[in-house]
Amino acid sequence: MASLPTNSRPAHDEQPALDAHLLTEAITGLRRALRASIRSDYPWETLPIAQVEILQSLAESQPAPAGQLAERLRLAPNTVSGLISRLMAAGLVVRGTDVRDRRRAAVQLTEEGEERLAAWQRAHERRIGTALDALSGDERAALGAAIPAMAALVRELHHELAASQAEPEA
Repeated sequence: MASLPTNSRPAHDEQPALDAHLLTEAITGLRRALRASIRSDYPWETLPIAQVEILQSLAESQPAPAGQLAERLRLAPNTVSGLISRLMAAGLVVRGTDVRDRRRAAVQLTEEGEERLAAWQRAHERRIGTALDALSGDERAALGAAIPAMAALVRELHHELAASQAEPEA
């Protein structure tokens, strides 16, 4: 990953200056490395990341109508419908009636889906744990200290997304 000087991009008032470009590169690189490592270290895992994200979203809140999943994941409804069909064929989700509105269908994880998602999560945790063990104590401490700030960044990104969706289009 090429490193740019921290003054190459405008920084906010925080000290030390944080470069959004470098943070974006780091996060993108981490996602790519995790995606590649899960396939190479655990070849049994064949779920595409989009399907994993559906399972993760359902694990957070289920049952959920397909349209709600599409909104959560910012995907086209027909894309989510296709992903759900593949997950149903694999026995990882089922489609039933939404308890809040019996006219609508809702999707939820099967026991096999919950187990598969848990195995996927454990595989990632093992992979990250191995990588963390290779870091120095200072590097591990820095990452540990950054976790609350990363969680706050995620909340802010969700807040901005919700605000942009609430704004009427011009």
